[in-house]
Amino acid sequence: MSTTDVLVARGKKLAAGAGALTTAVALGATLLVAAPAQADPQPRPQMQASSGDSYGTITASRGMNEREYPSTDSASQGDLRNRARVYLVCKVRAQNIRGNEVWYLVRGSRRSWISAKHVTNTGFVRYCKDGQRDRDRARAGEAAKHAG
Repeated sequence: MSTTDVLVARGKKLAAGAGALTTAVALGATLLVAAPAQADPQPRPQMQASSGDSYGTITASRGMNEREYPSTDSASQGDLRNRARVYLVCKVRAQNIRGNEVWYLVRGSRRSWISAKHVTNTGFVRYCKDGQRDRDRARAGEAAKHAG
């Protein structure tokens, strides 16, 4: 074989190798671009929500109590575990819990209050115009739901 024949044979092998490499790189780039589109890094609330709802995630390691009113003197209506997600209706300034005096009205199977000290919220939570009126409205809605 002449030197020219050897160089031509090597060139064909190099071209074939380069073609395979180019195909592999193109396929890898396609997979890298497609993979993040399938992932969903945002946590999803456990209940259906409208676009304006905000929710909070409980951050207290031992969980926390739900209260009838925004105070620790109020009766407990249940408890929420760490990392539980709850929908926040509105907020008020009430009893100070370790430097935080904000309490959230929670929407769920029953409406209750939780201290904002151990809640990380997402979205805007409006101030309640009247905490008593919001609580009464919640109870009326629950009563109507169970009556019909």
